[in-house]
Amino acid sequence: MLRGAGFGLAIAAPVGPIAVLLIRRTLLRGRAVGYASGLGAATADLGYGLVVALGLSAVTDALDAAARGLQVFGGVVLVLLGWRTARAPTPDVTDIAAEPTRRGLLAAYSSTLLLTLTNPATVVAFLAVFASVGVLTTSSSSSDAISVAAGVAAGSALWQLGLCTVVSLLRHRLSPTTLHRVNIGSGAVIAAFGVAALVAAT
Repeated sequence: MLRGAGFGLAIAAPVGPIAVLLIRRTLLRGRAVGYASGLGAATADLGYGLVVALGLSAVTDALDAAARGLQVFGGVVLVLLGWRTARAPTPDVTDIAAEPTRRGLLAAYSSTLLLTLTNPATVVAFLAVFASVGVLTTSSSSSDAISVAAGVAAGSALWQLGLCTVVSLLRHRLSPTTLHRVNIGSGAVIAAFGVAALVAAT
């Protein structure tokens, strides 16, 4: 499980559209929303990890067959999300400090879960991780595979929540002008990842 957690950190650490989304949500909507979004990403990692760890070949084959469609869908969603983010109005200090509602936290969790699940390439990363740990051999047990999957998810969650915590410590020091620039910059980056996904799918 500890080795799986290390791999989970390594998988989650590279800066991608999900990390940009977490940073932006934490800055503008607070730590709780950032945490909910991070847990959504970690849940998706756990789901993909269990698919690979338990040898669910039928699901893996289906994901492989639908990889292009999922990539196109994810690319379109990212482009639209980037456009919406760049055009979003900058909230004032009272809005930023407001406590999020349960519905808002659920929306943050589910939207990040969906975005992370639209990246079937994650399965390839988990295959490499589990092969290197040795849980894909015939001598490995289901409990070993589940332990590694749980470790990967825990490592992913640790990185996501740590990132949100660090960003939340800085958000009250930022001016409205800086927050507006965060909207535009993060929107452009998210949209760029979406365009890259669409190009790769062609």
